[in-house]
Amino acid sequence: MASSYRGLLTSLALLFVNLLLLRAPLLPHAHGAAAGAAKSKISAVFVFGDSIVDPGNNNDRITAAKANFPPYGQDFPGGNATGRFSNGKVPGDIIASRLGVKELLPPYIGEDLELADLRTGVVFASGGSGYDPLTSILTTATSSTGQLELFHDYKERLKSLVGEEETSRVISEGIYFTVNGANDLANNYFSIIPLRRHQYDIPSYVRFIVSSAVNFTMKLNEMGAKRIGFIGIPPIGCCPSQKELGSRECEPLRNQAAQLFNSEITKEMHRLNAEQTIPGSKFLYLDIYYNLLDLIQRPNYYGFNEAAEGCCGSTVLNAAIFIINHPACPNVHDYVFWDSFHPTEKAYNIVVDKLFQQNLQDLL
Repeated sequence: MASSYRGLLTSLALLFVNLLLLRAPLLPHAHGAAAGAAKSKISAVFVFGDSIVDPGNNNDRITAAKANFPPYGQDFPGGNATGRFSNGKVPGDIIASRLGVKELLPPYIGEDLELADLRTGVVFASGGSGYDPLTSILTTATSSTGQLELFHDYKERLKSLVGEEETSRVISEGIYFTVNGANDLANNYFSIIPLRRHQYDIPSYVRFIVSSAVNFTMKLNEMGAKRIGFIGIPPIGCCPSQKELGSRECEPLRNQAAQLFNSEITKEMHRLNAEQTIPGSKFLYLDIYYNLLDLIQRPNYYGFNEAAEGCCGSTVLNAAIFIINHPACPNVHDYVFWDSFHPTEKAYNIVVDKLFQQNLQDLL
């Protein structure tokens, strides 16, 4: 009897083990979910670039590229003109909010930042900047190299407050975005000052700024950035200020140059991923060109009525300091463009949503 009882217990034990083995394929899935949660951990968001993402770093700078006055910011929380080149929030704010880090991404310069802000990310972007050093000279902006110097300063500042170990954690777990290059084309190569056009044709100039962009990205990686989202150049030929005077059609040469840059930089991001100079790094190209172009070509589909004109005007003198205290249109939500160069907050929200729906999740 005792022998039969032990036999029954043994059989039950074997059955239990077999059931566990049958369920084993489910276990990696549970482990993967936990790994995915850890993988998605983001300590901070850092942004480099130009006026598309500058939240006010140019406010105290002697430059025409600033936006800390009405009508800018009319739809920003509190109706404040913070230096963001839009009627409200800009992509850095929207991305940080979508990632659950914080609602607003502050400028590194000119604000009395709290430790909590420093630990969760800031923006080093400067309106008018570019990958070509000449661009920032022409626009008196902080160059891409200068923004890396600010990042170095930021790291030292944070280290003095929280120590090296915590600083290393914030930097390594952070997510980084660079949004630059539009000014290299619009306010340098195709500008009324044709210095670069005398030196380069379009393909060779694009190769030059692609090389500068890659050097910037590699340096940022060497400084501790592991996850870098590279946002390409938008369809600048469709910006109201870049079109032929009186035309509602996009200017083709500027768009071709932007497309060529985006194509080449995509290849470079693939190369950097393959080389893995610093193990564990991710480089991802994020398309702003076709996502914004879709709004411009199909405005009604997205709830816009006007995609060729800016809410604040459409000439080169309808942006930045040239529209200080200028009245804006009363129906901003109908417009893709806020001023003659920058989209509205509504347009930015749609574009950022598209980035998340496409491949931005690959950085997480």
